[in-house]
Amino acid sequence: MLRFEYGGRSHTGLVRTNNEDSAYAGPYLQLVADGVGGQAAGEVASATAAYVVSALANRVAATPGTDLAGLFERGVRITYEQLRDGTAAVPSRTGMGTTVTALLTDGERVVLGHVGDSRAYLLRDGELAQLSHDQTYVQTLVDAGVLSREDARRHPRKNVVLQALDGEQPATPDVVRVDVRLGDRLLVCSDGLTDLVEDAQVAACLALDDPDEAATALVDAALAAGGVDNVTCVVADVVDGPRLVPDGLRLGAAGDPMLVVDPAAVHA
Repeated sequence: MLRFEYGGRSHTGLVRTNNEDSAYAGPYLQLVADGVGGQAAGEVASATAAYVVSALANRVAATPGTDLAGLFERGVRITYEQLRDGTAAVPSRTGMGTTVTALLTDGERVVLGHVGDSRAYLLRDGELAQLSHDQTYVQTLVDAGVLSREDARRHPRKNVVLQALDGEQPATPDVVRVDVRLGDRLLVCSDGLTDLVEDAQVAACLALDDPDEAATALVDAALAAGGVDNVTCVVADVVDGPRLVPDGLRLGAAGDPMLVVDPAAVHA
């Protein structure tokens, strides 16, 4: 049965005063949510997204045939409803939102769900490939051939996200099946890593034997490059093994259950 062996790290960075990133890393789910909104409680948005998707995923973990795409889409919808209601209850939260990027498995398949610009990567035989597609203004320029991938990293509008998960309107996630093999290594990360660290260094860090060591090396690389944003990385190896209890690491803002708008919102 497919599952993940994983490690993860999240750091506030060297400039920000609070961590608006959230992450969940478990045997059947790898997720990063990067909150936006600053004083408008981006950490509430990201923690809520991480909680909702992980609670849904863990209820059906290691159940072959699960509609993983539908599960992620439901998680996005419930999160939208929670952020909408949370903003209505606390108007100072107006404008809060979050990205969310997740890799889910039912024990047989792996699916990528994605809103925003947090990224997922695959390392296979030393070759790094980006699995997600940034939902950003700059990415549209790259897609159109107007801007190179290298120039995109330095573009002044590189962080303009075309779609985020917020309480103003429902998001439409990208959901695709991922072709994985035993031994593949997966990374899900916030742009606090990818804005600062080149792909070659990402691949070198991911080549470390232990997923937790790799996640630590990635975060350290972002800090060494300036650490201008929160940085969060979860690293997972695709393995074959017996079913495990669906529990995992909660990192960053996801580690504070008080930030979740309404933990009772997820129903079977």
